Amino acid sequence: MKLNEFPDDIRHYLIPEPSGTMFYRCLGCRGEFAIDHLLYTCPSCGGILMLYHQPTGKAKDINGALWRKIFDYRGMLNFNPLKGIFRYYEFIAPIIPLEAILYLGEAHTPVVMANKNLESATGGPFYFKYEGLNPSLSFKDRGMACALSFLTYLAKNKNIKDLLTICASTGDTSASGALYSAYLTGLIKSAVLLPKGKVTPQQLSQPLGSGATVLEVPGVFDDCMKVVEELSENYNVALLNSKNSWRILGQESYSFEIAQDFDYQVADKVIFVPIGNAGNITAIISGFLKFLKANVIPELPKIIGVQSDHADPVYRYYLEDDPSRRRFEPVTVKPSVAQAAMIGNPVSMPRVIDLVGEYNLAAGQERIFFVSVTEQEIMDAMIIANKNGHIACTQGGESMAGFMKAIEGGLVSKGEIGILAATAHTLKFSSFQDMYLANRFPPEFQVKPRKAYRNTPISVQPKGLRKLPQAGKPLQGKDLDLFIKASAAEIARILDLKKR
Repeated sequence: MKLNEFPDDIRHYLIPEPSGTMFYRCLGCRGEFAIDHLLYTCPSCGGILMLYHQPTGKAKDINGALWRKIFDYRGMLNFNPLKGIFRYYEFIAPIIPLEAILYLGEAHTPVVMANKNLESATGGPFYFKYEGLNPSLSFKDRGMACALSFLTYLAKNKNIKDLLTICASTGDTSASGALYSAYLTGLIKSAVLLPKGKVTPQQLSQPLGSGATVLEVPGVFDDCMKVVEELSENYNVALLNSKNSWRILGQESYSFEIAQDFDYQVADKVIFVPIGNAGNITAIISGFLKFLKANVIPELPKIIGVQSDHADPVYRYYLEDDPSRRRFEPVTVKPSVAQAAMIGNPVSMPRVIDLVGEYNLAAGQERIFFVSVTEQEIMDAMIIANKNGHIACTQGGESMAGFMKAIEGGLVSKGEIGILAATAHTLKFSSFQDMYLANRFPPEFQVKPRKAYRNTPISVQPKGLRKLPQAGKPLQGKDLDLFIKASAAEIARILDLKKR
């Protein structure tokens, strides 16, 4: 729709203008700092930062009902800057001018209901939210759209040239950061650090294709992250990992979309999210809290973080019921099919601890929980989901395995509906699916495929033929007729087809 076609009472709210002020706040010393340059940690105490917005003008006085109306109408607006995560502009980064907003088609991914067979297999009704349908095929694009929009704004304001972005990655962050940086060629260059041999070939090809400088580092993601932190603290580079608070803001749009997708009624929803560097669960918690405070939603949903037992430091932290006795201990990770979650020392853990307490307090009861699942359960869940018409990645399998574990443990009640994050496209992790289907998993993954789920190609070899077609040498005449009939007969035998 064109702007002049909208109702008079909503039209002047649809195209927002920058307003208010934003600032960093340290979760440790609670110090506050201006956003006129990039900060990743507190200059005073080294603590983790979060971004906050102090609204001014008309946005300050909008009630929940009007916000819902604004977002619903914006969904019909044909205006590029507001098509993606910035449909919720006032709740993300409302100081960024609209002309600086970067949009590559990210966000507003579908929620797809599980069929009855899959519902029966898991024990309850649920939806997958397909983050693999973002431009770089993962949820990371939400955060990059915000982080790179702010960088564009900052670079133009300060006349910064030849900006270099850098990130550590298990695959998805590098693909997203490289893609969004490539779109800004001429302003930004990109470098990514990957743990050598720990990224699938499909994921490795993405930053290479986007022209990034790809650096393979010995060790695992946690080692890459330490190197990137050293670089960001001592050199002129822009860090794109979730330690960058602007990334978290963009990923909050995941919560806003779920609220809007279900007509802002989320009290009966249970949000399942895999935990890697803990940025995504941080963003999801923060997003729902913002909508609650603004009366966009009347109640908070339940949130359940899921970790593989090969990398589960957050789950272990919350095993202790008494908050005063909890102590966070990083873990040494083991090989995991959920590679994006294979992180033993999540950067955003202080944000999780802070926001979980705030969320439960706002809800008036415990509404955030954590479960651990095995590698076997993750792969079984992924295969079962995809055999039932879904496109779940290994992290989607992790979410579904967590959903089943939560139902078994009584964390999901009758009448509640799961919303499961499939954080990336299944094709990024097709090598794990191939290993499962062909029973080729290395022993360290501790995955043994169920016989009923195995699936490999069947070679069609019709007998009694003197000639077979070859590339560049097609059959003709009688030889082609014999090949077609013999092949059809052999396939009918394999499929146990009956003649009409």
